[in-house]
Amino acid sequence: MTSAFYLPDPADPSRFLSTELTRGPWSADAQHAGPPSALLAYALERCEPRAGFQIGRVTMEIFRPIPLEPLTVDAKVVRPGRSVEFLEATLSTERGLVMRGAAWRFKLADPELPVPERFLPSGNRPGPEREPSPFPTSNAVGFHNGIEYRFVTGAFDEPGPAVCWIGLRNPIVAGEIPSPLERTLIAADHGNGASSIFDWDRYLFINTDLTVTLHRMPVGEWVCLDAVTYPQPYGIALAESALFDEKGPIGRSTQTLHLAER
Repeated sequence: MTSAFYLPDPADPSRFLSTELTRGPWSADAQHAGPPSALLAYALERCEPRAGFQIGRVTMEIFRPIPLEPLTVDAKVVRPGRSVEFLEATLSTERGLVMRGAAWRFKLADPELPVPERFLPSGNRPGPEREPSPFPTSNAVGFHNGIEYRFVTGAFDEPGPAVCWIGLRNPIVAGEIPSPLERTLIAADHGNGASSIFDWDRYLFINTDLTVTLHRMPVGEWVCLDAVTYPQPYGIALAESALFDEKGPIGRSTQTLHLAER
C-alpha cells in the first residue's frame, strides 16, 4: 500500500498524483473530499507565507466528483492586506476545475490581547484513548486505510449525532509532515458521515462544501468532531461539528448536504 494520500510529481511542483488512499465511499473511482480538502490547505499555507499570520477561516467548494487522477494545484493571494488577507487555491484535472478553497489569513496579535479567562472557549470531550473504530466499506483500499477513527459516542453505522476522534496514519503529501490545518480539514469533512441519519446503502448524503472556522490551531495528533446532521425531508441538510483537540475547543465546521435515495 502507498505511504501517502498524494505523491508530488517530480517534473511539476504544482501536480500531485492521487493514490488509492484518497478513494471515497461513494464510488471506487472518486475521492473522499477530506484528502483534497487537506491538499488545498497544504497549498494555501504555502502561498506567499507570512510570519506572524495564521489562517482563521477556510471554505472548500466541491464542484464535481474528484477522480483518482493527477491533480494540478494553483494558489494565489487574491486580496493582500496589512492585517487580513484573502487567499484562493484550486484543484484541476485534465478535464477542468474540480474543487476550490478560499481562506482568510489573519495577523496574530503580538503581544497577545488581555482576554479575561472567563471569556475564553472552554470545555472538552473524553479523549481518544479507546479502541479504533472500523469504517464500513467494501473497498479493500481507500481513505479509511490512511485514517484512524475512535468514537466516543455513536458510530458510522449508527444514525444520529456522534463524537469521534480522527487521526492520520499517513501523510497528506509524501515526505511532508501534516500541518495542524491539514489534520483539521481532513477530519472536519467527516462530520456528515459520523452523524449520518440514513442507511449508507440506500441513501446519499454528500456535501457540496466544507467551511472550517478556527480560533486556534489544534495541538497534537488528534482532532475531535462533536457532529450532528440537521435534515429536511425535501433533500437538503446541514452537518455541523464542534471541533476539539485534547486541550479543548478549536473551532467549528459546517457542510451543506444533498440528501437522496441511491
